[in-house]
This record gives sequence, C-alpha cells and structure tokens, in this order.
Amino acid sequence: MEPVIEATNLRKTFGDLVAVDSLSFTVQSGECFGILGPNGAGKTSTIRMIYGFSPMTAGDMKVFGMDIRRRYRAVKSRIGVCQQENNLDPDLTVIQNLEVFAGFFNIPRREAGKRALDLLAFMSLENRRETRAMELSGGMMRRLVIARALINNPDLLILDEPTTGLDPQSRHQVWERLEELRSRGLSILLTTHYMDEAARLCDRLIIMDRGKLLVEGSPRELVERFAGRHVIEVAEPREDLRAWVRERGLQFDDLGHRLIIFGNDSDSEGLFREVAGRCPGDGCLLRMATLEDVFLKLTGRGLRE
Repeated sequence: MEPVIEATNLRKTFGDLVAVDSLSFTVQSGECFGILGPNGAGKTSTIRMIYGFSPMTAGDMKVFGMDIRRRYRAVKSRIGVCQQENNLDPDLTVIQNLEVFAGFFNIPRREAGKRALDLLAFMSLENRRETRAMELSGGMMRRLVIARALINNPDLLILDEPTTGLDPQSRHQVWERLEELRSRGLSILLTTHYMDEAARLCDRLIIMDRGKLLVEGSPRELVERFAGRHVIEVAEPREDLRAWVRERGLQFDDLGHRLIIFGNDSDSEGLFREVAGRCPGDGCLLRMATLEDVFLKLTGRGLRE
C-alpha cells in the first residue's frame, strides 16, 4: 500500500538558519506517526511543509502519492490540521465555528450542520453548541479545534502539540478521542512534548534534533534499544558509586545530584541490589524505562530556548 506521506531529504532554511536538514520518513495508512524533538528541533517546520503552509527549500514530499508542490489543492482537501494555537473565532458560537469552517471546503450548509452536530457529540461538546468559543475552557477549546479539523472527513489528521497546557483530565479525554479515530483507520501525524502521549498514541515515531533525524521506530523498540527495560535512579550519588559504575562499564547519565543507570536486562534486580547496597538511606529507585529516558539520552537534558 502506498504511504500516506513520503518525505525524502526535506530541507527548510530561514536565511542562515537550517530548520530541517535532509529529513526522510514515511507514514503508512491507518497509523499514528509521531514527530518528537526539543524546542527548535524542526517539528513544526516539518509539518507545515507537509500541509503546504510553508514551501520546501529542497527535497521531495508526496502526500497520498501526490507531489505537494504540484497538487497542493487536492492534498489540502483531504487533510485536517490542528495547529498549536487555538485560532477559533471568538465572536462565533461553537457550532458556528464548525459551520463557517466547513464553507472553506464547499460543504453544503445542510451537510455542514449535520457534520458539526455529529462532531460535537463525538467530542462531548453538544451541550455547548450555542456557547461562544471564547467562553470555553482550555480543554474544550482544544477539542473544538480537533472537531473543526475533522469537518471535511479528512484521510489524514495533523496535530501539532494538541494537548499542550491541558489538565490531566482534559488530556486523557483528547487521547481517548484520538484512539477512537485511529481505530476507525484514520491516519494521524502528531507532534508532542509529552512522552507519555507519544508512547500511548503512536505506532511509530521519529526523534529529531536541530533539524536532523536521530532515530525511528515504535515506542517500545526505541525504549528497549536505548534504555533497556529498567532504569536505576540514585539521588545524591557518592563518588565511590560513580567510580564503581564506570568500572562496571554500565551505561549511565550523571546529572550531578542524580545518577541514572540503564539497567542490565539479564539481571536488573541483582544490579539494583548491588547499587542499593552502595547507597546511603533510601535514595535508590528501580523503575521501568520510558520513552522519556530515550528522549533525554539522545537529545540531552539542557534547556532549549
């Protein structure tokens, strides 16, 4: 089956700044594909090229098998986009925001009204249909933006950090809706800063940094490849423990006040007992490795502006 997205050697520059540097990946039909990276990695620049908002500096991009540069309108009609910003019309009601947006796709008014009501029910917003958008909570606004992105019955849904700033309850509600959409066969492209979100939703993902591809794979594959199954955390490690870890040839991250040891999967509990025996008090913890461990290991722990 032909990929939904086929990106080859994508490059995007802004003057001397290289935002995306020879990036290649594919998105298969019906999967949720994630793009992860720290601030400034090139995630948003990449997805803006996919839906034609920002032209490519170099490279090739096919969406639904069509060249985005030559078949932009045909591609655009089959895509739904949820941008980072809640760019709803504050003066319109919830249902009006959907109906007006449907007009951009030449959807007949009666059909637009039916689709709007169905989407509001799907997003648990039917009781707010006559509420002005500006009066909604942050979680409701994000659900409305996603509903608006679905008004044209897209074959590909692009989500740029869809749950940033939401409380845990709102995030989980959005996740449940996205999981249902994926179960229906909708292809989803997702950027996010939340590793638990990527691990839960994504079938496959890439991690990029400074415009370049670092790794690609399923969340589970990446965790097992780069972090193993278990991680040992040591608070306020002593110098003799650091020396012992180096002598053992273990993989670790030294954060000064905290030591992260990537466990030996053949005997993680045995290694934990050895490490714990060299730690004062209860400052040693054995836990499952996560996608966040992989992300920080590959991109570093320094703040990005």
